[in-house]
Amino acid sequence: MTPQIRVLLADDQQLVRAGFRSIIDDEDDIEVVGEASDGAQAYELARELRPDVVLMDIRMPNEDGLAATERIVADELLSDVKVVILTTFDVDDYVYGALRAGASGFLVKDTDPMELLHGIRVCARGDALIAPAITRRLISEFAGRVTQPDLSPRLHALTSREQEVMRLVGAGLTNDEIAERLVLSPSTAKTHVSRIMTKLGARDRTQLVILGYESGMITPGQASLTAPAPLRPRRT
Repeated sequence: MTPQIRVLLADDQQLVRAGFRSIIDDEDDIEVVGEASDGAQAYELARELRPDVVLMDIRMPNEDGLAATERIVADELLSDVKVVILTTFDVDDYVYGALRAGASGFLVKDTDPMELLHGIRVCARGDALIAPAITRRLISEFAGRVTQPDLSPRLHALTSREQEVMRLVGAGLTNDEIAERLVLSPSTAKTHVSRIMTKLGARDRTQLVILGYESGMITPGQASLTAPAPLRPRRT
């Protein structure tokens, strides 16, 4: 029997929650285990129910989704819980903050039902949730906010190959696409990505991309270049 993916819905609009529940309830491998109408309730239910995935709205009364995401990510007991932000890209200015806080990705509320289900499954198994094109669009939109990139010593611990792989991750390439670009096996590409995340302390692939942009290692448009130059220490 296929293990159930346990989902917590967090949205202040009951109609929205009902819509997502109706989509999920038709699936054999995914189940809704709870519903929250604000961030505080989402956090408490996450602690009580330990879902695999929380579908989290940003704009909710009392405590918004950003604050709730920060609390969930900071809670060691909830280290296996993945938070997926539900938003409208052109409206929610807090999406970037939520991703930095530890959210595993985001879905727009009017997404196709099949994409919603795919996103839940991908996120639950710990892979990248955000589609490559959306990753570039989202991160590039907010990358300009970083005014003084700080190249952490951890970044310089990356090998030249790992730096190259990280830039391709920033370009939104999947492991298979990275393998093809660098003439590697998919398993080797996946191993490189996993080692990079371990070295940099990234929670997931999305956090890895954000770290790359914040550090200045990746810039909009740069990640698509081949054979990028290795990192050099920043002059002080």
